[in-house]
Amino acid sequence: MKAYQDMNQDELKTLHQQLSKQYQDMKDLHLQLNMARGKPDFSQVQLSMPLLDVINSHYDFTDKKDYCNYGILDGIDEAKQLFADILETTPEHIIVYGNSSLTIMFDQISRGFTHGYLGHTPWCHLDKVKFLCPVPGYDRHFAITERFGIEMISIPMDENGPDMDLVEKYVQEDETVKGIWCVPQYSNPSGITYSDEVVERFAHLKPAAPDFRIFWDNAYIIHHLYDHHQDHVKNILEACQEAGNPDLVFEFCSTSKVTFPGAGVAAMATSINNKKDILKHLTVQSIGHDKLNQLRHAQYFKSIEDLKHHMSQQAELLRPKFEMVLDIFDKELKPFHIGTWSHPLGGYFITFEAMDNCAQDIVQKCKEAGVILTDAGATFPYGKDPHDSVIRIAPSYPPLNELKQATELFVLCVKLVSVEKLLKL
Repeated sequence: MKAYQDMNQDELKTLHQQLSKQYQDMKDLHLQLNMARGKPDFSQVQLSMPLLDVINSHYDFTDKKDYCNYGILDGIDEAKQLFADILETTPEHIIVYGNSSLTIMFDQISRGFTHGYLGHTPWCHLDKVKFLCPVPGYDRHFAITERFGIEMISIPMDENGPDMDLVEKYVQEDETVKGIWCVPQYSNPSGITYSDEVVERFAHLKPAAPDFRIFWDNAYIIHHLYDHHQDHVKNILEACQEAGNPDLVFEFCSTSKVTFPGAGVAAMATSINNKKDILKHLTVQSIGHDKLNQLRHAQYFKSIEDLKHHMSQQAELLRPKFEMVLDIFDKELKPFHIGTWSHPLGGYFITFEAMDNCAQDIVQKCKEAGVILTDAGATFPYGKDPHDSVIRIAPSYPPLNELKQATELFVLCVKLVSVEKLLKL
């Protein structure tokens, strides 16, 4: 089979007619499929149903009466221990919140603006605030910073993580740079995991701004697709402590894709100094988060081994979906050299990179034929992909048969748009 780039105009025109017919046939099916976000499907959620039976009206609260009242701002001991085990730290570094790590991140940005960190000038008093944004990245991170009017600076990524030469240059030379977004393990959407060298370079940053922070969104730290072939990102808290920069990082995670999306538990790990500073605000902001839900999770996952077993069951459901998508890409696209894609070992996404100036058209054609994808450009600040090439694929939510249909349509749209670009249609 010829690569599309090696075909002459007549061959491309013939191929275009064939693909256009196939595309119309797909449109005639009137599909209604959605792969826009990385949501767990219901079979994954069902794995957690027994968790709802752990805390009920017959539960013995004799030693836990305080859990039914106000207070305990940093979370109950059992939940702090659970998240300490997940993040490989100790409970005194943990604050357990409500159901959303995104809310914690928004809160931390907001506090930077209104009160500053550790006594430093609130960002609202500054003329300019900037954030570094490794790309492709998580669209909701970019939405938060854009919401606050923060200037976003794109940082390219490779298989090891962000371009650290650029990160160091910006952080160490520009005091208006106040933070960086990071998804360090099975990154959203590329699926890469930061190398040890990258983590060490983060830990040894010498920021021009004393209130610079690394927003370390470790959302997929336990989301492996395989039991024996896994990535493990180096512990950023330990690295920062050893580098003499203990206050440099806010680390986030949650059980949103572990138990119940929207009804899980989220937590942050950070230095003792940062934690004390945050609790000053929480004392005013909150009367305490949902301690019964914290208890429910901690009682259900009595050990980190229980949690890992649960995630292995999750992987059994997710793995066939990822492998099917990748298999279709390999068979239908690889011979024609009209795209590349990631092969993640965990997380929730596959990154597809089309030919330049094709992503928006591919996403639009999919939409017109009944398959909704994440908007082209969403994985870049301000929604602007400079090459219009990156598309985020989220295989988790559709059932396997619908996912197969959606992937086949996506492949067809990639072929059709690629031919049209080569024909300059």
